[in-house]
Amino acid sequence: MVEYPIWVQSNQEPVACKEKIKILNENYAELRQMMQDSFEDAMIMGVDEQAMRNILKQIVDQLRSPMV
Repeated sequence: MVEYPIWVQSNQEPVACKEKIKILNENYAELRQMMQDSFEDAMIMGVDEQAMRNILKQIVDQLRSPMV
């Protein structure tokens, strides 16, 4: 069972809209599974575990906000 985060707004109040939470949770589950699959593929192909973790973290660090 996936444990979902508590989604908070920029003012640190939790997101209250059930539809928004549903979409965020669906995105979270899909992304988590895709990252797990990619991680496992990399391990099977002989990629160093820490190197792959660093690559995945780099992807997150390079995300750009559409709000700027």
